[in-house]
Amino acid sequence: MAVPFADLQLQYQNIKGEIDGAIANVIRDNAFIRGPYVDAFEREFAALAEVKHCVSCANGTDALYLAMAALKVKPGDEVITTAHSWISTAAMISHAGATPVFCDTDGTTFTIDPEAIEAAITPRTVGIIPVHLYGQPADMDAIMAIAERHKLWVIEDCAQAHLARYKGQPIGTFGVAATYSFYPGKNLGAMGDAGAVVTNDAALAEQMTMLARHGGLVKHQHQIEGVNSRLDGLQAAILSAKLPHLAAWTEARQQAAKVYDAGLNQVEDIVVPEAAPDRTHVYHLYTVRHPRRDELVRHLHANGVQTAVNYPTALPFLAAYGRFNHRPEQFPNAFADQGRIVSLPMFAEITPEQQDEVIRLVREF
Repeated sequence: MAVPFADLQLQYQNIKGEIDGAIANVIRDNAFIRGPYVDAFEREFAALAEVKHCVSCANGTDALYLAMAALKVKPGDEVITTAHSWISTAAMISHAGATPVFCDTDGTTFTIDPEAIEAAITPRTVGIIPVHLYGQPADMDAIMAIAERHKLWVIEDCAQAHLARYKGQPIGTFGVAATYSFYPGKNLGAMGDAGAVVTNDAALAEQMTMLARHGGLVKHQHQIEGVNSRLDGLQAAILSAKLPHLAAWTEARQQAAKVYDAGLNQVEDIVVPEAAPDRTHVYHLYTVRHPRRDELVRHLHANGVQTAVNYPTALPFLAAYGRFNHRPEQFPNAFADQGRIVSLPMFAEITPEQQDEVIRLVREF
């Protein structure tokens, strides 16, 4: 049995009428840039995220830049983030003008280790960007306590964690702002690039909106120098059509994770993802550890099961950050995970039969 890593076509077919209708409406109204469909999605997503303001933009990478630019990050500043994430998290720190400072993960949840944050703070530190990686919230109590103690801002990177909660509180509501990606494969995905940054700070929201729209809220009235980072109407309408399904899709992912947990928990050398107490994991990815990861991947691929490695190189060891001369002993958990992590097929529509096949093949290996 072939088991895909994700099945976006199946998701589309299940709500085809809603998606096709949304696209047709945008074409009928010629509402391709900004307009009522973008405005509607911003209101709907703000309500879902339980925040006051949603500023849509072209993608999740831009969302990180807009947040830091609005916070007036400048050369000489340092921003602390995790060693284990997609490069956007760190690259946008550099593009905003600051220096990224990496911290190791906690060894269990794949999220940033608060003790490492404390040790990394210098007089130049201005903020912290925790990543709710794979769908699991970072330890926000500890992170916010550190930020308050040192008077630092916090931007939450929620690109993989739509609807996740920490001690019952929605992620994205702890820091001064939070960024989201709606890349097609995300738990809430567009049919192209799309992103947003959310906040409860009205002044910050206005500044980010101006930055994303060439520096003005009204066409031809440029208050500042901005960039062009707009969510287009087609993607907004598609996201609005998908939004009512997100809670059910999230629950389906969580149930699928339980199936994997039960089937793999006792398999020798397999370490299943551990959801920390008081954290609601939404399983954007179901990532296991295995000491012979590459052999396991070859076995699964040979038998029709697609996998992914997220991410094969920890951020400090990418060529892009060679200038820092990082050493493995500085990030022992992130460094070790490079060679032992693999993400198994995970999507809301995955069937018990498909999961049974994955579990059978892992056990066979």
